[in-house]
Parts: sequence; C-alpha cells; structure tokens
Amino acid sequence: MRKVLIVGAGQSGLQLALSLLDHQYDVTVMSARTPEEIRGGRVMSTQCMFNKALQIERDHKLNLWEEQTVKVEGLGLSIGAPDGSGRVLDWVGKLDNYAQSVDQRVKMAGWLELFEDRGGKLVLHGVTTSDLDPLSKLYDLVVIAAGKGELVQLFDRDPERSPYTTPQRALTVAYVHGMEPRPEHPDFSAVRFNIAPGAGELFVIPGYTLSGNCEILFFEGLPGGPLDVFDDKPGPQEHLDRMLELMKQYYPWEYDRCGAAELTDPRATLSGGYTPVVRRPSGELPSGNVVLGMADVVVANDPITGQGSNNAAICAQSYLESIVEHGDKPFDRQWMQSAFDRYWEYAQHVTFWTNAMLQPPPPHVMEILGVAGQKPAVAERFARGFEDPSDFQNWFFDPEKAAAYLASV
Repeated sequence: MRKVLIVGAGQSGLQLALSLLDHQYDVTVMSARTPEEIRGGRVMSTQCMFNKALQIERDHKLNLWEEQTVKVEGLGLSIGAPDGSGRVLDWVGKLDNYAQSVDQRVKMAGWLELFEDRGGKLVLHGVTTSDLDPLSKLYDLVVIAAGKGELVQLFDRDPERSPYTTPQRALTVAYVHGMEPRPEHPDFSAVRFNIAPGAGELFVIPGYTLSGNCEILFFEGLPGGPLDVFDDKPGPQEHLDRMLELMKQYYPWEYDRCGAAELTDPRATLSGGYTPVVRRPSGELPSGNVVLGMADVVVANDPITGQGSNNAAICAQSYLESIVEHGDKPFDRQWMQSAFDRYWEYAQHVTFWTNAMLQPPPPHVMEILGVAGQKPAVAERFARGFEDPSDFQNWFFDPEKAAAYLASV
C-alpha cells in the first residue's frame, strides 16, 4: 500500500486525502488545527462552488451540506454611476445548474472528522521545512496543500505566468444574517457582482455558515482606494459598520437591504490581500527529496472571479487521477511536472480570465456587459463561464470574436 503525506487541511488537501482513501492508499494529513479549533476560528475565505466542482464532491460522497445550503441559481452584475446616484447597468443571468457556498469552517472541520472516520491518519502539528525533511523519507509521495506559510517558499515563482508582483485588490469580508430579500429577483438567489468605478467591487454571495444560511459581503478594493481602509484590523462590529458605511456611499442599492444586517458570529470578518502567482510544481527539500505543490500553492489567483475553491477541487481530482494512473512507479520530479501540466490545461483558462478581470475592462467587454442587460442569452453565457472559464476564449477576450458573437444574438 502506497503511503501519501498531505500537509494542509483545506479544500484541495482534504479532498485529495479522502478520495485517495477510496483507492486504498495509506494517507496521512497534517493539520495545524483540530476540527473544534477550525469551527471556533475566524472565517478563512469567501467561496462559491459551481456545478463542475460540486459534482466532484458528490462523486466522492463529500457533499455533506448540500441539502441545507441555499442554492445559487444565477449571477448578477450591477455597475454604479460615477456620481454614486444609482446604477447605470443591472442584470442577472441564470445558471444551468446551481452553485453553493459553504463556510470553510463548517466544511473543513467536517471533512477532517470524516477523514478519520474513513480510516485516515490525522497528525495535529504545524509543519516547517525542517520538520518536513525527515518525514519525506517515510512516504512515497508528499503533497503540500497549505497555500500560506513557510512551505510555500519551496516552490519557485514562474515569472512567465505571473504578471503581478503585488496584491491587486484589498480584500474585506463579513458574513451576515438579516439582509432583506433581493427585490430584483426575490424568487431565486444569485451572486451579485457590483462595480463602483474608482473604488472596486462588492460581491454579495448567498452562503451557509455555522448558524445557517447567510449572505457574504466581500469587498475587492483597489489598492489605496476608498475601500482599502481595513489595515488597522478593526474589531468585528466596527469592521461591519465600516463596510456598511462604504456600501451606503458606493453601493446604495445593496446597502438598502442591510437595515437589519448583523454578523453571523464574532469571528465572521476577515481582511487582507495577496499577490496572484503561479509557481513551479515541485519543491526540493534540503535532503534533495522533492515534494509536490497543489492548488493555491502553485496557482493562486485573485478571488475576483470566485474560482479558488473550484480550482482546488479540480486540482485535487486531477492529481488523484495522475496518482492512481501512475501505479507503483516513483513520484519523481518529472511525474510532478506532468501532473501539474495536466491540471494547468484547465487552470490556465482561470488564470488568464482572472488576471484580465483585474484590469479596467476594454471597450468590447463593456459592450458585452451592456448587451447582456438586453439579451438574456448573453447574460446567461457570461454566468455559465464561472463554471467553465475555458469558454471565455471563444467570445469574451478578443474584440473580433466578441463582435461576431454579439452579431449572432
């Protein structure tokens, strides 16, 4: 029985660990926190998983919260007027299959317990490079799934695939209860993508947290702009109050729903930022042993397109297939590169799209977004791209392809 060590207990690491158990691998996961500590900790992310990623979870019987989690059936876009007077554009596109967002405190704590229940070995310990070096000799394969911390430095940045060297957005999050139903489409839930020119973006994501269904308020502020005012790490209530004041000024149509909004719990806020980057898939330890990076370790995109958890799920599934197909052969550096290349066939489309969305939209994209307000087929194709970003290359990025598509509708 082949032995695999996975360092990190997030979406990608735990999904890979649980799915390897199904194939009779001897799997150990190293986590810095217990399930109880995860549940009692601060929110770790925003997330919205679309059907392709959700189906992977279903296939591995990991969709433990699907029945109670609100169904996200569309994706809407609003663009504010430059003077803050209202919206110059507002539409929603329906998804073919619903998406869902489960607080990672709920999911990762539950999956850690499930991993042990299914026979996996859990080691509760933070890991440094010096810890990992002797451990690597005890396993056939070591996978690094912890996207933050010292171990990430084992993997070299790929400059050709990493155009940015600084964070492109200041990220601010609050999970809330009490928002009023959305007046534009009260009969179904949707992620709303709100743009305030010169300030940044506000996403409102229906989700599920420790205390039930909720809404996730998520600022993507332009660095140095009016939404980038959370470096002082305010307390939970001040954090929410500050977000609401900014919404009142820049996104009044969303603020109008927040008269009774309150935090879901005292640890339901988060702020920070990180630089989008693509890294080499293999890292070398002082002993010369090599380890494999996955998901955010090797492809970390800005969350503006909501693809982080989706990428993690698809990476874990791709790596699972590469591991199982490799049989008893050694997991050397060449194999690690081939496993990453297989995943990159998908991830490259996400990275290209995400990096493009961080820039001011060119005229042909503004035309697409404008037509989407009049033609539901265009809005729905844009929404479907969040499940299959590879489609954007066929109509969204290139002005000539965009013009041909718009002419066809």
